[in-house]
Amino acid sequence: MRLLIPLLGKTREPYLDAGIRDYANRLSHFVPVALPVLKERHGRRDTEDAIKGAEAVQLLAQAEAADLCVALDPGGISPDSHELAEWLTQWQERPIATVCFLIGGHLGLHRSVLDRANVVMSLSRLTFTHEMTRLILLEQLYRACTIRAGQKYHK
Repeated sequence: MRLLIPLLGKTREPYLDAGIRDYANRLSHFVPVALPVLKERHGRRDTEDAIKGAEAVQLLAQAEAADLCVALDPGGISPDSHELAEWLTQWQERPIATVCFLIGGHLGLHRSVLDRANVVMSLSRLTFTHEMTRLILLEQLYRACTIRAGQKYHK
């Protein structure tokens, strides 16, 4: 199983970028991880819906290569770390070659992305920036992999 997490734009905060790279590296010891950076393709005068729509086109193009698509949205299912580990196990047993996790930009995900997703997942009832969400998702995926491997990181 491979994880695909397309990023809308570069991570601007150096400390978040360092954390994202760290957890992507840790996670890669368990499962291949791809973090393609997508160029932001909207103008300053675009409406919120136009911005989300342009982002959706890019994200959905990335999701085409995936067997399973997980959209991150506050209204989704909020698994705990052990449940996420079980999801990964189930997906690997199916077998699913590529799982794509879709994180929206600063405005969230367009409805078309949520409609396409096989799973809509929430990391928390709290609101995070989309750049923080990248780091939190990678850390939680790493934690889930350590749970699956019986390692002590998650305790």
